[in-house]
Amino acid sequence: MAFSIGIIGAGEFAEQFVPLFQLHPDISDVAIADLIPERREDYAKRFGIERVFASADEMFNSDLDAVGIFTQRWTHGELAVKALRAGKHVYSAVPMAYSTTEIGQIIAEVRRSGLVYMMGETSYYNPAAIYGRQRQQDGGFGRLFYAEGDYVHDMDHGFYTAFQRGGGENWRGTASYPPMHYPTHSLGGVLSVTQDPITSVSCLGVEDDHPDGIFNRELSIFGNSFSNQTALFQTKSGGAVRINEMRRVGYPTHIRESRFRFFGTEAVFEQTARVSAWQTKHTYEDVSDLLQVRPTAQLTAERAAVFAADVKRVFLGGYSPLHDRSRLPQGYDAIPNGHEGSHHFLAADFVEAVITRTMPSVNAWVAARFTVPGILAHDSSLAGGERLMVPDFGDAPV
Repeated sequence: MAFSIGIIGAGEFAEQFVPLFQLHPDISDVAIADLIPERREDYAKRFGIERVFASADEMFNSDLDAVGIFTQRWTHGELAVKALRAGKHVYSAVPMAYSTTEIGQIIAEVRRSGLVYMMGETSYYNPAAIYGRQRQQDGGFGRLFYAEGDYVHDMDHGFYTAFQRGGGENWRGTASYPPMHYPTHSLGGVLSVTQDPITSVSCLGVEDDHPDGIFNRELSIFGNSFSNQTALFQTKSGGAVRINEMRRVGYPTHIRESRFRFFGTEAVFEQTARVSAWQTKHTYEDVSDLLQVRPTAQLTAERAAVFAADVKRVFLGGYSPLHDRSRLPQGYDAIPNGHEGSHHFLAADFVEAVITRTMPSVNAWVAARFTVPGILAHDSSLAGGERLMVPDFGDAPV
């Protein structure tokens, strides 16, 4: 039975998902909510949306079945809790929440209500993560004892405009969002492969010195002056994970913003901006073509421009050979697919979970494991790298 969904936040990222939900045969209606009238009216006109709400609270009080949260990143947790308490299924952009308290509340509400919560972590369907999971499942790594994940996204690559749009006149105070509070594009991909929960962390932060003054502790509403952070995590099995979250970095983010390395006793997988390689003790295999995302024949630049204001920033593309397109709705091939081919699969996962009442790929418990370690990593960097224990909310119930 089809269900309705309301999108909260008429920003740059939400416009990638509105068409996906509209095209899905199990979605009966898509609505929009935004505090700024011009934005919600623009969405209504561009996407043919009939139901428009002036606020998230107004939407929560409606008869919509689900909501998609695409607001500023520090607001996700509070909105998700409110939505679940109002009886709505929740799809949330990353991160899950700003605090472990909010994360615990989300999990408690999901457990209480039986509603679906899913965090749309793009790295879960990153071709490198898919490849890593396949190699891990067939035992190719041997013992997987060490992994690295980098989210190398310089401010110059779209972040200035995104924060200006989302933060209004005081955008400089919010653009300093702590990098490790946004860890899922790096850590999420790693943990989707290792399935080895984080237990402790030591993290170092780099004090920013850029002349734009954005990462100024006095100016930041988060009290944050770190533009780059590097964390070393220990895992439950005794392995190690190194994560980089960087916002000032001379790197071609538009080519590949998330990259991964996995080290096992029998094999190693490594990535750079354009090269991905599988290596054993005696062999080297360039698997770059296997992981390369290419546009589909149905996707034209003209059609893409209808949905994407900045094609380069959202990594307009189709799929890699590793993506299983057989379970996607008909018509998805003709619309943009961002973040290395992940958007289509995330939307389809959420709809399937709601329809079948099953756990989605990145459910509340998985989302917590992707998010909580970064929160503690930031605390560690504030304490000069002190090693801190990372709480775990456990496995998702069967």
